Amino acid sequence: MAEALKGGEKRWEDRSWTSGDGLKLHFRDYSGSAERPPILCLPGLTRNARDFEALAERLAGHWRVICPDMRGRGDSDYARDPMTYTPAHYVADVELLLAAEGIERFVSIGTSLGGLMTMMLAAVNPQRIAGAVINDVGPEIDPVGLARIREHVGQGRSYETWVHAARALQETNRQIYPGWDLPAWLRMAKRCMVIGSGGRITFDYDMNIAEPFEAEQGPAPAPEVMWGIYESIARRPLLVLRGAHSDILSTEVAARMKVRGAATELVTVPGVGHAPTLDEDEAIAAIDRLLARAG
Repeated sequence: MAEALKGGEKRWEDRSWTSGDGLKLHFRDYSGSAERPPILCLPGLTRNARDFEALAERLAGHWRVICPDMRGRGDSDYARDPMTYTPAHYVADVELLLAAEGIERFVSIGTSLGGLMTMMLAAVNPQRIAGAVINDVGPEIDPVGLARIREHVGQGRSYETWVHAARALQETNRQIYPGWDLPAWLRMAKRCMVIGSGGRITFDYDMNIAEPFEAEQGPAPAPEVMWGIYESIARRPLLVLRGAHSDILSTEVAARMKVRGAATELVTVPGVGHAPTLDEDEAIAAIDRLLARAG
């Protein structure tokens, strides 16, 4: 991928670890200073390690950045049992990655589902979280956005060319990124899609991830449980990002997260919905402030 190259050289190493049920799981490992805690980047429901390319490229060298493909996404194995596509299983997989790499303290940057996972990781041992970014999600999820995601996840659509794929993304997501031009939609398509075995462009995840999502009527534990979990991470250096037009993280829930987190900075990213890509100027500046507190 052209975006991931500088001077013709790949900036990361492709590595893997093994899940408790024997899946080979992939992560990108961007090298950086051993004097700082590594940064763990956790993607959203249908996304993968490529989601963090721009962020990782910017931070690599100064920080070690680890970008995993969760089970059923990207270059990781698909689960044999689709009912293991749940936040609890994803967190268990990440715990094994941290153990395999000998990581005892880290910064977590989580988008959407990755933000929920970040909270759950902190609930186990908040002191190991040097700092965290929760991108456009909270202990309570707006049902409007949840319904939108449920409508599209697991549909298995495919496209003849990258331009067709980009146009399809634009058609279904223009309200999220209203200012984007075609090149921006092409970049997004290449983050979340691949060329399939038949030569058509397909989404880069197992369509079966929708099964437990539908069965549980939501991607996370109940709000009252999640607020208790949030209290664990709210004591750590924390940045909450919210897209100004988000239909997942409401203004009311975001404000409560700020009130209940003494060390929490709340930043609204203008002109976008769910979720900010972390390439926006406001997001970049806020992440730099968080890392200055965490490093």
